[in-house]
Amino acid sequence: RNECNGGIVKISTSRCWLRHWSGRLSGSKEDRRNRQHCHHSQPTEEIGELRRSHPKNLAGGDFTLCDAFYFCKKGIENIVEDQVTQRFTSEELASWNLLTRTNNNFCYISLRLTIIWGLGVFIRYCILLPLRITLAVIGLSWLVIGTILVGLLPSSNVKNWLSDLVHITCYRICARGLSATIRYHNKENRPKKGGICVANHTSPIDIVILANDGCYAMVGQVHGGLMGVLQRSIVRSCPHVWFERSEMKDRHAVAKRLKDHIADKTKLPILIFPEGTCINNTSVMMFKKGSFEIGGTIYPVAIKYDPQFGDAFWNSAKYNMVSYLLRMMTSWAIVCNVWYLPPMTRQDGEDAVQFANRVKSAIAHQGGLVDLSWDGGLKREKVKESLKEEQQKMYSSMIIGSDFNEASVGPA
Repeated sequence: RNECNGGIVKISTSRCWLRHWSGRLSGSKEDRRNRQHCHHSQPTEEIGELRRSHPKNLAGGDFTLCDAFYFCKKGIENIVEDQVTQRFTSEELASWNLLTRTNNNFCYISLRLTIIWGLGVFIRYCILLPLRITLAVIGLSWLVIGTILVGLLPSSNVKNWLSDLVHITCYRICARGLSATIRYHNKENRPKKGGICVANHTSPIDIVILANDGCYAMVGQVHGGLMGVLQRSIVRSCPHVWFERSEMKDRHAVAKRLKDHIADKTKLPILIFPEGTCINNTSVMMFKKGSFEIGGTIYPVAIKYDPQFGDAFWNSAKYNMVSYLLRMMTSWAIVCNVWYLPPMTRQDGEDAVQFANRVKSAIAHQGGLVDLSWDGGLKREKVKESLKEEQQKMYSSMIIGSDFNEASVGPA
């Protein structure tokens, strides 16, 4: 009600959407971040909240003109800050960590802070960086030379033991080159031979982090250059699964090779990152179902980095591999926690997509990450028409009614 000159004018427009808008616009960055954890609530529930001034039974079908405000609101929200693109930029910090890559203005606040920042630059670039580069060179040289020598031995338990020793030693030296501080939780759930280890993906150094505590068989595409040299050397002593570019397009060929690998219980567990791209460690995005179609036991692993000491996220659209590694080696440290979750298998009546979502939810819950259903490939591709149609179907089922949907799926 609006009182003016003794007269009372009734505001008949929808007050609910005005309250919702004011809350959205006045909320702080932390408030918006907290609301993102509840992003997966059904659109019908949100629209029902907008209609709380005149509630109706949505199951029987209902259309209200103020529903248009819901879609306008969602459109503007996505323009300002959507749920996908923000996952491919570095996470915002609550306080400055003396790195200009996180904020280029804080070092000019006061002379004292500028001196502290300058001292930090000297320590990171003149003391830590040379030591870290030296350790990385030693670790990679040990890997290449050691795997070549071990590869000359005949297949035996001794060869497998030496191969594991070479790999773990290399990865631990490389981890020291990043000043990595890693805490492993629930080690009794570590992946076993003949299984598949799946984890959320933040950076190429995820492999180094996990391989510090055990050996894995890698899966990936054959590369050239330095990466190709490393791939050809490590496959001499350990049965990794490398694919040519032409094979990667053949899903059946990929699935067959993976099935053959896990069928041999003497081979190392396969390490797979089902997201298929690096996410900024604030969320877990859609898992590709291919890893969950081949059978076997899945060993979920949750990795959570502490961005206060160094941002481990690799923004491949902005930095190449050399620039990224330089940023890692000039950070204060790489601090992370790794949780081994209990092994999971596909249940009766559960398809690969449902199984993948169940594993993803478990990883997100353990790591304190936001569970998103969006495909990480959207950062390079256009939105699929099927995703648009899914939203249209959800709204049409509400305005038409559940009875209509049940009739439409029945026999004609």
